[in-house]
Amino acid sequence: MNTADLGLPVDVPSTALFTDQYELTMLQAALKAGTAERRSVFEVFTRRLPEGRRYGVLAGTGRVLDAVENFRFDADVLGFLRERGIVDEETLDWLAGYRFSGDVWGYPEGEVYFPGSPVMRVEGSFAECVLLETVILSILNHDSAIAAAASRMSSAAGDRPLIEMGARRTHELAAVAAARAAYIGGFTTTSDLAAGFRYGIPTVGTSAHAFTLLHDTERDAFRAQVDSLGEGTTLLVDTYDVAEAVRTAVEVAGPALGAVRIDSGDLLLVAHRVRQQLDALGATETRIIVTSDLDEYAIASLAAAPVDAYGVGTQLVTGSGHPTCSMVYKLVARAESAGPTAPLVPVAKKSTGGKTSVGGRKWAARRRDADGVAEAEVVGTGAVPAALAGDQLLVELVKGGEAVAREPLDTVRDRHRRARANLPLSATQLSRGEPVLPTEYVHARP
Repeated sequence: MNTADLGLPVDVPSTALFTDQYELTMLQAALKAGTAERRSVFEVFTRRLPEGRRYGVLAGTGRVLDAVENFRFDADVLGFLRERGIVDEETLDWLAGYRFSGDVWGYPEGEVYFPGSPVMRVEGSFAECVLLETVILSILNHDSAIAAAASRMSSAAGDRPLIEMGARRTHELAAVAAARAAYIGGFTTTSDLAAGFRYGIPTVGTSAHAFTLLHDTERDAFRAQVDSLGEGTTLLVDTYDVAEAVRTAVEVAGPALGAVRIDSGDLLLVAHRVRQQLDALGATETRIIVTSDLDEYAIASLAAAPVDAYGVGTQLVTGSGHPTCSMVYKLVARAESAGPTAPLVPVAKKSTGGKTSVGGRKWAARRRDADGVAEAEVVGTGAVPAALAGDQLLVELVKGGEAVAREPLDTVRDRHRRARANLPLSATQLSRGEPVLPTEYVHARP
């Protein structure tokens, strides 16, 4: 059963300190100034995609819902803040009762996005919204970077399955989040058991070179593995001599051997040789799995090789060279006063160096051509044009402080597959290029 984001099979601690100190000091100053309760609208977006990327993939939304739900200042947390003198007693009293009571809208998880896309919109008082900035950005920047890399890799792999195996290449908790994001992006399994337990992702495993080296001979190692796990297991064949290992593997397991794994060497050449050898030995159904520091380019280069599956670690969990999406969390509108009916005023940062932003509470829609292929990302303020009313992208995620959009991870994964399929064909090209869709801004009158 896939329990992704439908409950918490492991305890989630308070996320209240997953923040930067200045969020709390801004809160203190706003409380003193009487502006903390002004209704505010914050938006998450990126000004640009990582160099060479044609589209982004939103991931981490389900984890954001958990983080917001668990953003609580308990006695220990408040004691820490008091001991360090980070905020005053008035602010500590306010934090003790903190519960986010606002609304969150956003792109549904797994959806693609482009520069300027308002992938998440957080609305409520300034005080309750500003505290969530860091934790929201840390989740979305990490998970979306991994999902984008995974999407490119799964596109390059075609129908061949991908195994996420990067747990040993990143922080132990980041590894669980990375496995979740990779699954959204198109990976089929993970080697990380914590990810399987927490999110219901299918788990797999083979053996390491250490297991072969433990035994007196390679044959002894293969025999021990087959006796324990059955003939359908995957045997690692590049500890010593690949050709000899393949011959021994088939002798030990028989022609019904599940798979062999190749973890070094010229993978294209070795895969062809191993396939020929397996077929000659009658093991025509034995699969070939390749690993060894793969990325989307290496996977694409193996498209013509007789490879059945890929295992990816380091390059995946580091975003294949882009470990963040550079998403930002900006105040785009705030009320003229703390009154509940005070009108919203658009606000925006104005500066040089490419860090300007567009003020106003925004909607987003994806315009499609006559064939249903996306042709533009349209972002606007005010009324939504009638022609785009049915193509809006933002959905309600949190209403009055309560999460309303938790969904199974397989639903998110399927959504991403559909979203990518509706992009122009050039979206999946690995050559460097501009975003596959332009972002158009529409400033309609309310």
